[in-house]
Formats: sequence, C-alpha cells, structure tokens
Amino acid sequence: MPSLHDLVTIALVGTGATAVLDAWLVLLQRLGVPTMNFALLGRWVGHGLHGRWRHAAMAQAAPVQRERALGWLSHYLIGIVFAGVLVGLLGTGWLRAPTLVPAFAFGVGTVAVPLFVMQPAMGLGFAAAKTPAPLKNCTRSVANHAVFGAGLYLAATLVHWVGL
Repeated sequence: MPSLHDLVTIALVGTGATAVLDAWLVLLQRLGVPTMNFALLGRWVGHGLHGRWRHAAMAQAAPVQRERALGWLSHYLIGIVFAGVLVGLLGTGWLRAPTLVPAFAFGVGTVAVPLFVMQPAMGLGFAAAKTPAPLKNCTRSVANHAVFGAGLYLAATLVHWVGL
C-alpha cells in the first residue's frame, strides 16, 4: 500500500508529465500542427457523467457547461491516474530511483486508451479510422504519448532531486 507521501509524489509526477505533454502540444500548435481540443474532452466527460459515453461525432454533440475547464481537469486527472498505474506496476521504489525505459514504454502504451476507447466513443472510429488521415492521427497520438512517457521520467527525476 502506498504511503501518503507516495500518493503525493504520484500526483506530482502525473501533473509534471502532463505539463511536459502540454509544452509539447504548445510547440506543435506554434508549428501549425493540429492538437487535441480539450473542450471536446470535457464535453465527452460531461456527457459521460450523465450516462452517455458514445457519440456519432463529438464536435456535433451538445456543449456542456464549463466543458473546456472540465476537459483540462480531466486531462490532468488522467495523467495522475496513469502515473499511479505506472507506480502500481513498477512499485514505489521507482519513485525513488526513476528510470527512463519503463516510463517511456508505459507512456507509449497509454496510447491504447485514446485509440481504442476515447476515439471510438467520440465518433472517430478505432485508431482514428473515421478521420481523413488515420495514420497521421495515430502517429501523432503515439508521439504525444511518448512525450508523456518521457515526462513521467523527467517529473519523477525532478521530484526525487528536489527531495519531495
């Protein structure tokens, strides 16, 4: 059972890794590459909280109150949950001696969630099959999740180095 200290560390690592991903997404946006619209994530979560998880087209679904804020909150909570799963798999010792390879591999593996759960539920098909450029969208997703994995390692290393 993780200690309260470990739970706080997991939250910091998940938040830090998500912030690394967000910095990457800002860079992509500045380069003209389309990225995730977190309002749509919030819309999906908002509808899900009322029992509707599948949509023909998320962008066409009725907006929900404060969907952008809900999307950003969900984005960070998902990052924290993923960090918790990583620590659950590797043990709390990883928090005290983080290593890159398992964090990176785990980050890449988390791409299964959007490709096979979220995208189909949002009307985009499995692995973005219903989008105009499925391979390009899948490649971007894998790259984004690889950055998240690197962020898990960087955040854990920073938290450990700071001594939290």
